[in-house]
Amino acid sequence: MAKDNKNLTGVQKAAILFITLGPEAAAGIIKKLPEAEIQKITYEIANINSVKSDQKKEILQEFIEMNKAKDYLLEGGIDYAKDLLSKALGSQRAIEILDKVTEATQQFRPFAIARKADAPQLLNIISDEHPQTIALVLCYLQADKAGQILSALPENVQAEVAFRIATMSNTSQMVVKEIEKVLDDKLSSIVKSDMKVIGGVQTIVDILNQVDRTTEKNITEGLEKEDAELAEKIKGSMFVFEDIITLDDVSIQRVLREVDTKELSLALKGCSEEVADAIFRNQSKRASAALKEDIEFLGPVRLMDVEKAQQKIVGIIRRLDESGEIVLARGGEDAIIV
Repeated sequence: MAKDNKNLTGVQKAAILFITLGPEAAAGIIKKLPEAEIQKITYEIANINSVKSDQKKEILQEFIEMNKAKDYLLEGGIDYAKDLLSKALGSQRAIEILDKVTEATQQFRPFAIARKADAPQLLNIISDEHPQTIALVLCYLQADKAGQILSALPENVQAEVAFRIATMSNTSQMVVKEIEKVLDDKLSSIVKSDMKVIGGVQTIVDILNQVDRTTEKNITEGLEKEDAELAEKIKGSMFVFEDIITLDDVSIQRVLREVDTKELSLALKGCSEEVADAIFRNQSKRASAALKEDIEFLGPVRLMDVEKAQQKIVGIIRRLDESGEIVLARGGEDAIIV
């Protein structure tokens, strides 16, 4: 592809970006795109023979700048974004980037004003609203702010709001605008935004990771009564096998005392080097050497079996966390370890 970057289409730039990022990072992004877009980008990638180094750098830089611009827009609106980008890139470049971002998104994200308000202010406004309305608003807030509000709600409301967040998908644009207008009037500010698919398990997981342990337990127990399968899915998403690297060495050693050696060797089959190192460094030289041999002797194994073994270990970690024998890092006061 010999075209100048200025003459490239958005799809062609996306193709070069994914080539630049590499397979692992690109896969994480592309799987979130619509099927039609994936097909277009895949076609372009397949037809690119070579990309110049400076072309890669220029497109990567543009991607970074546009993401910064989008973040600034969501945080403080057009004037805020323009001010920060002008200081970093110059006025002309800032305008060019903002034009591209606004053209791509067409509108800004709903509840931008609410995102700038303090948690106590929002709590006073929405605490008496229907749980569905509260859930909708929390979906659009920063996870830490949503966590503060969720923690402050009455216990009998917390689980119901959490359930509605986890099971929410597309929401009527008209409903979103009506609720946003009411909030805007009460918070008295200005900024318009875009409509997106919101809610889902990951949204409530992000929020629960920011609340204290008591609130988390109250919500998950309430969810278990409402929908046991959903509750288990949420709990499973809050700590995955790869998160073992976030545990301190003493906690890892405590976990290892509960894990069967055969289960551990299967769980480590094909895992990241970082996770394997965290396990090996918390064993004696003799035990780690034996474990490495066990992993080699396993030969090819089914991914399903590996994931099953990993999930069993995650279950042990969650059990030890619940009994207070180890501590999983969370947001808010629960993240403080003394």
